[in-house]
Amino acid sequence: MQLTSNTRSFIEAEQYSSFILLNLHDGLLPETFYRNVSDFGSGETLHIKTVGSVTIQEAAEDTPLDYNPIESGEVTLQITDYVGDAWSVSDKLREDGSQVDQLMVARSTESTRALQEYFETRFLSTAQAAQVNADPNLVNGFAHRIASAETNNIFSLKHLIAMKLAFNKANVPSEGRVFICDSIVEAALSNQVTITQDVSEFGKMIIEGGFARGQQFLMQIHGFSVITSNRLPVGDFSDGTTAITGGVANIAMCILDDQCKPVMSAWRRMPSVEGERNKDYARDEYVTRSRFGFGVQRRDTLGVIITSATDYE
Repeated sequence: MQLTSNTRSFIEAEQYSSFILLNLHDGLLPETFYRNVSDFGSGETLHIKTVGSVTIQEAAEDTPLDYNPIESGEVTLQITDYVGDAWSVSDKLREDGSQVDQLMVARSTESTRALQEYFETRFLSTAQAAQVNADPNLVNGFAHRIASAETNNIFSLKHLIAMKLAFNKANVPSEGRVFICDSIVEAALSNQVTITQDVSEFGKMIIEGGFARGQQFLMQIHGFSVITSNRLPVGDFSDGTTAITGGVANIAMCILDDQCKPVMSAWRRMPSVEGERNKDYARDEYVTRSRFGFGVQRRDTLGVIITSATDYE
């Protein structure tokens, strides 16, 4: 009789599943959040002209008016980032391995995802760095940089109300306003909501799943379409009055059109994969590279609300 005791060589102690466990990813911001510059195909720096405002003067009979030039200036955009990735697979691994083709597909997918996340992180960091730290960044007398002075520096709806007022005073269009916030902000909002006994349909939705679904909030809040992101800048930030150590910079902006968007971007080399055979090392090699840059084209349609990156109550 064949038993486990006398047939040990046919027992494989270790087994490997055909299922491959992949990474979990959150959603990415759409390309509509920044202006994609199309007229920067060569050169090192793109110069974009700007014009200021006109001030009306008092007029009087038989008195000439002053001839005043309109203020002008420029903003610039440079190709600053040159990043890539490389990987290879040996002939021996293809010969001896299992599910190698699936591994390479997953490797290529993760490489693309890493480049996308790097690009978005640079976009958000550029927006935060457009403002002067430790300064309220006043526009028409109202702060566009607000640091939470609440207990534990948590987010409060009054911060978004203040930013709405600042945008209104800066003549920012009411359409196209977005607020990109850390998930800790959603937790702070949820903690500030009291569910009464008579729960509405919306209240039931909040109880069941919170304010957000798939990075997108269920509603506009004070005129802002709210989106959560885990790639916002984290650091020591201040608005000139309140300083927060290890805080997160939540970004408010208007993206109605290319005239309103605070940040512009240009690709000099879109990510593309090149493959070749290395006969000396008996392996297939793959390389991807990309070049791009970000620039700030306006600051009056940009706001930053600094909150705790860890506390929500």
